[in-house]
Amino acid sequence: MARPIWFVNFLKRIYPTRHSIARLTKLPLIGDLVDHLLFRGDEMYVIPKDQTIQINAQLDNPESTIIPSQLVEHYINQASHHWIMDFCICREGDGCQDYAQDLGCIFLGEPVLQINSKLGRLVTREEALDHARRCREAGLVHSVGRNRLDSIWLGANPAEELMTICNCCPCCCLWGLVTDLTPKISEKITRLPGVELAVNGNCTGCGLCADGICFADAIQVKNGQAVISLECRGCGRCVEICPEGAIILTIDGKENLQETIRRLDQLVDLD
Repeated sequence: MARPIWFVNFLKRIYPTRHSIARLTKLPLIGDLVDHLLFRGDEMYVIPKDQTIQINAQLDNPESTIIPSQLVEHYINQASHHWIMDFCICREGDGCQDYAQDLGCIFLGEPVLQINSKLGRLVTREEALDHARRCREAGLVHSVGRNRLDSIWLGANPAEELMTICNCCPCCCLWGLVTDLTPKISEKITRLPGVELAVNGNCTGCGLCADGICFADAIQVKNGQAVISLECRGCGRCVEICPEGAIILTIDGKENLQETIRRLDQLVDLD
C-alpha cells in the first residue's frame, strides 16, 4: 500500500540521526532483527563512474571496453515499468548543499505502480535513461540491486520484484552508514565484480582522497602514501579527486559484468 506523505516527511526528519540508529545494529540481537526485517536477501552493487576507468588507447578492440553504466542501462531497457522520484530522500533529509536534491532514485518493476503519486512519476524508458545520464553528469554514483528497505518505505511490494537504482552523493547517501552498520548488513553494499583500485608511485600523500571522499572510509594515508583497504566499494571518486593521477581503477573482463547480471536476475524478477 502506498505510504502517506506524513510518513515520508517523518523519515526525512529523523534522517540526520541515522548514524546513531545504525550503530545499534552492532548489538547482536538488534542487528539480526534489523537485517531480517529491512535487508533480508538484499544485494546492491556500486557502479564506478565511467570516466574514472583507465582505458588503454592501444586496445585492438575498443568496443569491448566495459562501461559500468551499461549495467544500469541494461536494466532500464529490460524493465516494463519505470519510476523516477521527484527528490532524493537522503539529500533532502540531510539538507545537502553540494548535490542536487531533486535527482531522485529510479525504481524498476511492477511494484512501482503502488508508489504514492505525490512522490514521483511513471516515466518512459527513454526518460529513465535520460535521468540516469543527468545523475552521472551531476557527479552522482549509481548503485543497483535489491533493497528491501525501499520496498518498505515506499509501500511497493513484493521486494523481490522491485529494482533500485540509487544515485548517491558521498555526503548524504544512506550507504554512508557502512562503517556504522553490523558487517552482516554493510556487506550487502558491495563493489562491482572485477573492479580493482591501486595506488601508484605518483602518490604524494596529500590526503585529498582520505578527506570525506570515500563513503566507506576505505582510504588512509600511511607513511606518506594513500592506502586503500578491502572496505573499498569501487565508486571511483578517489580517482577523480587525486591531483597526481595516482589512483587507478580497472575492470577485469566482460564476464564479470555478465556474472553481475546473472546474480541480479536471481535477486529481482522484472518479468
